[in-house]
Amino acid sequence: MGRKVTVAACALNQWALDFEGNLRRIFRSIEIAKNKGARYRLGPELEICGYGCWDHYYESDTLLHSLEVLKALLESPVTQDIICDVGMPVMHRNVRYNCRVIFLNRRILLIRPKTALANQANYRELRWFTPWARSRQIEEYFLPRMLQDVTNQETAPFGDAVLATWDTCIGSEICEELWTPHSPHVDMGLDGVEIFTNASGSHHTLRKAHARVDLVTMATTKNGGIYLLANQKGCDGDRLYYDGCAMVAMNGSIVAQGAQFSLDDVEVLTATLDLEDVRSYRAEISSRNLAASRVSPYPRVKVDFALSCPDDLLQPVSAPVPWTYHSPEEEISLGPACWLWDFLRRSRQAGFFLPLSGGLDSAASACIVYSMCRQVCQAVSRGNEEVLADVRLIVDQSGYIPQDPRELCGRLLTTCYMASENSSQETCRRARELAEQIGSYHVGLSIDPAVRAVLGIFSLVTGKSPAFAARGGSSRENLALQNVQARIRMVIAYLFAQLSLWSRGSRGGLLVLGTTNVDESLLGYLTKYDCSSADINPIGGVSKTDLRAFVQFCAQRFQLPALQGVLSAPATAELEPLADGQVSQTDEEDMGLTYAELSVLGRLRKTAKAGPYSMFCKLLHMWAETCSPRQVAEKVKRFFSKYSMNRHKMTTLTPAYHAENYSPDDNRFDLRPFLYNSAWPWQFQRIDTQVLQLEWKAQQDPNDLDRGPTGAVDGRD
Repeated sequence: MGRKVTVAACALNQWALDFEGNLRRIFRSIEIAKNKGARYRLGPELEICGYGCWDHYYESDTLLHSLEVLKALLESPVTQDIICDVGMPVMHRNVRYNCRVIFLNRRILLIRPKTALANQANYRELRWFTPWARSRQIEEYFLPRMLQDVTNQETAPFGDAVLATWDTCIGSEICEELWTPHSPHVDMGLDGVEIFTNASGSHHTLRKAHARVDLVTMATTKNGGIYLLANQKGCDGDRLYYDGCAMVAMNGSIVAQGAQFSLDDVEVLTATLDLEDVRSYRAEISSRNLAASRVSPYPRVKVDFALSCPDDLLQPVSAPVPWTYHSPEEEISLGPACWLWDFLRRSRQAGFFLPLSGGLDSAASACIVYSMCRQVCQAVSRGNEEVLADVRLIVDQSGYIPQDPRELCGRLLTTCYMASENSSQETCRRARELAEQIGSYHVGLSIDPAVRAVLGIFSLVTGKSPAFAARGGSSRENLALQNVQARIRMVIAYLFAQLSLWSRGSRGGLLVLGTTNVDESLLGYLTKYDCSSADINPIGGVSKTDLRAFVQFCAQRFQLPALQGVLSAPATAELEPLADGQVSQTDEEDMGLTYAELSVLGRLRKTAKAGPYSMFCKLLHMWAETCSPRQVAEKVKRFFSKYSMNRHKMTTLTPAYHAENYSPDDNRFDLRPFLYNSAWPWQFQRIDTQVLQLEWKAQQDPNDLDRGPTGAVDGRD
């Protein structure tokens, strides 16, 4: 009697509204799964239309075309003799649901709607969908006529049910349901479900993989069972990168691990497992079995099919494997690089234009493009025909085969050092050396003629000539003179991005890359419409601390010695006059905060949901060894003053790769006003009161910091 099952979990690089491409990738995944012997194929969440359709979910066209793709899948001989589990939006009784449609041999077995919708941070599922609230209940879904003609069914079960095959029981979860306090797999497992499936649309953030793996392994540690997780991968049209990580686990152990970052559009992960191992694991957990005797049963949809084969005695089973995690530096080198590749090939542009300043941020962006070129060459060497076809289209050369990342980088990346009278020779040299080592096409120019022309217009109209503070000018003049340089660099960047290839006799245009990190964006330490204004920004969601570690990683991993000079140099915008030929301006002096402090402040503001007073209270303890209460208060007030004054800049921030949970991205992730009372009078008064109280107590009794002048215990009231 058969008891070994082979199952497949897929990671697909789907693209929002690319129904033709999405269908092609689904077909390929099913073919691969069948060739590997799988009898159940699980795909990502909403894979038919692509997860990131957003307000296109409101459109009837999205529902219609999803049904048309489903019809094509049902009709195809490719989908025969394998249970296919696909994701799509479904309208049931005029309510839109995020669903799994599970079918076998031209017959829809179950339409399972999502019961818990992701509606935090980057997710807005409640905007478009309604969660299925009728636990363990099903209804009849009346199939559209186009599907009735294929399935010979008028209706299909719709709701919260499980599948009962000849040899096992299968239950579905959808993405967010795994992350809820009481996930469906708990009661499903108690009710005898042996195989759990999870179709996800989970995006990458740094250091997130551990949480995902822990949730999957824990799901089967307490309750036993087999758990499949499929996920989308790639950039499907916006700031997010979906990072694959398809996996299969059994009884608390990972037995198959998929890639987290890859240029492969289709990845199919299979595992062969013995159902008797699940049953014996569960048999000795008496607490689980006692709970199982009381659980409310799920409706079972009977399926005349077996996942196992009768003659599987000699079939080997998958063994547990340790999960291999990437370091944060590796994640930065791989995730944004894959995102850039998807953006480049899908936007049909010919490459990237990067203002290379000789500083750490632009060097990091350059390294990510170089990492992308390395991944493209590696994918081609492994025989990836899609990547080869895409790169040939991009470089406009049908016989081209990329072999050397430096040579490819010379075709895809144009770097430009835009000098001014305030630029140092050191930054110019660092930019040139890095460009040589990664192979980019490098241009050096001076923006001084353009700066003088713009200032000349102002002087001609007003009769006034502004001066830098170092030359007797006011702070307003000083800031305006810095901003005009920065904004002219943006204008020049877009001019060269449009016409650089034309001047070299090549076709196409270039995407302008931004180089602002998450900490500078958070504080607003950037000029609105300067080089932070670009088409896309690969480092906009990464902290300065992580970028520094990443650049150090690249210096060693990619053998780029020019980066050592970048790492040892102080961060500077070089917008003010040099002092004896040396840089007179540094970022941290301008900001009044270090980048390390900004990372802490940013995480408290967003991740810990701390306002000014709460942040002050937390930092009193976190920074007790290095700062007095008054110094903590000054840093908090400086941060919130700068943040609120500059929040308007976030409304025009370049779309950036989302990598950090304290990103200030105003588009969808961090929804806040952009006009504040930047004096924060009430909040700052509370902080000042606490500082005075703490200082008074320290004078009275240095060993007793618990009671204030009135003898009251410190607190919010």
